[in-house]
Amino acid sequence: MIVAHLSLHDFRNYESAELALSAGPNVLVGSNGQGKTNLVEAIGYLATLGSHRVSGDAALIRAGRDTAIVRARLQHAGREMLLEAQLNRSGANRAQVNRAQAKPRDLPRHIASVLFAPEDLALVRGEPSGRRRFLDQLLVQLSPRLAGVLADYDRVLRQRNSLLKSARAARVSESQLSTLEIWDERLVEFGSEIIGARHDLVARLRPHVAEAYERIAGPDHAAELALQLSILGVQPEEDGAQAPTLAEDVAPADTVTAFRAALANVRRAELDRGITLVGPHRDDLHLVLNALPARGYASHGESWSFALALKLASAALLRAESPIGDPVVVLDDVFAELDESRRAQLAHAVGDYEQVIITAAVLEDVPSELTGRTVRIVAGRIAEDGQ
Repeated sequence: MIVAHLSLHDFRNYESAELALSAGPNVLVGSNGQGKTNLVEAIGYLATLGSHRVSGDAALIRAGRDTAIVRARLQHAGREMLLEAQLNRSGANRAQVNRAQAKPRDLPRHIASVLFAPEDLALVRGEPSGRRRFLDQLLVQLSPRLAGVLADYDRVLRQRNSLLKSARAARVSESQLSTLEIWDERLVEFGSEIIGARHDLVARLRPHVAEAYERIAGPDHAAELALQLSILGVQPEEDGAQAPTLAEDVAPADTVTAFRAALANVRRAELDRGITLVGPHRDDLHLVLNALPARGYASHGESWSFALALKLASAALLRAESPIGDPVVVLDDVFAELDESRRAQLAHAVGDYEQVIITAAVLEDVPSELTGRTVRIVAGRIAEDGQ
């Protein structure tokens, strides 16, 4: 599957943009701040219903506008398809598939993308929220229906937190909070499904991560990953030094029981603080390198290698499992961050994907085997388009 044409209206710094793309390597060249990343961010949005740079959609809409449009013409197995996302500052977002109304959550069924960016270093060195977003965006691409489950969980979480805050302000006793039990059950229902889906995803990712890291760093290094669950008593959001309690310690069938027990155990603390303290919104993806936590122990180069391995593993998993074929591989200004050896390893790893889109400030940073179609971007304008 490839993106043959991308159209933007009032998206980021683009009032309007029309970008033709080809199979194989495509290189978008321009100085920093010109809008290269905005183009690939739009493709990623269609595939994951989110951005790799911001958590909300409002920042994606051009300043002073109420709506942004992202439209892509896809080609796959001799057929064409038109996808469109309409992002709204107020009201729900809208979507179309082949000009017919659809739900936004339907879009990832038709397009898959894996994006490598400098921000990926935060997958290893940053906060748990980034690793949760990484897992959930990959989940949505592999099983688009989970976009609805994630949205339902967020809605229930907001309602439950609102009730807890109101109870704290009014000094309501625990025995008076019968409404909380209703939200508890909904939280457990959706949260357990998310935990189970993440658990299964990590199991499928694990061999791909190990293989990718060894390919990048050599056979003397072992990369491992597992889920760290708040319902088992650990709080990765609050205590990074705490010994991890991993998902392998609880069978998926026992997740509902463990979740309910965890909510009962923290009820008093939740009422005191006015927030929900356990659930998938408080979990982490635990990364281990040579038997040590990667966060805090891995060097800069090792952290980069681990981040690249996570993304290469994602691409490999999508290639193996997605019915729409290869994901679009996006390399957003990453070659400037890599040494010569890692540049070569990354170029070799992604070179056989059906479509690769690269952004770079300097064309010479891009390995020769990935210098295909070239497009120059200047101040939100596609200034030059050639071979």
